[in-house]
Amino acid sequence: MAIKERKEREKQDMRNLIIDSATQLFLKLGYDKTSIRTIAEDIEYSPATIYLYFKDKDEIFFEIHENAFSILEKLFRAHDVIENPFERLAAVGRTYVQFAFDNPDYYDLMFIMRAPMTQIKNAEKWAAGDCAFGYVLETITECLEQKMIKPADKFITAISVWSFTHGLVSLYVRERMCILQMEDDVVRAMLNTSFENFVQNLKT
Repeated sequence: MAIKERKEREKQDMRNLIIDSATQLFLKLGYDKTSIRTIAEDIEYSPATIYLYFKDKDEIFFEIHENAFSILEKLFRAHDVIENPFERLAAVGRTYVQFAFDNPDYYDLMFIMRAPMTQIKNAEKWAAGDCAFGYVLETITECLEQKMIKPADKFITAISVWSFTHGLVSLYVRERMCILQMEDDVVRAMLNTSFENFVQNLKT
């Protein structure tokens, strides 16, 4: 391996180490109580080393966001093969719910944890987040154009679908569904059925 290639790989390995550590610390301690020094101590490097890769804690959090949203957007894009937009919308919703089931920590960081959005607001374009929501919006637009769902503003409909689904999975991820006192697989089935009922109510 050439020296340049080795250095690039080592650089990426260090970035991944920092990201992995920060992700776990954000979840364990919360955003405010996690500092660059805390992350440095966890990976047994100096804070100065971390500053070689990231300018501040916000930038680290932003990269975690980007990585998580990129995963979600790729899962959505797997449904491009579904020609019927209403069926595609239902599949996207089920994928969103399953993503939360499979990645509760990521979901918490993406949608629930309170943390500064400065880096995202200052970015010229929040590419990953825009793509994930954009896919839902595109699908709903197709549904409206083909008169498969009730006439409505596409943005309001997209936000309604997202908000309803987010509410369901947030209750689950934050363990509020324990009030039902049911087995986990039963609760998951109920969440999926709730989403299916909601989407069916959109049909014309």
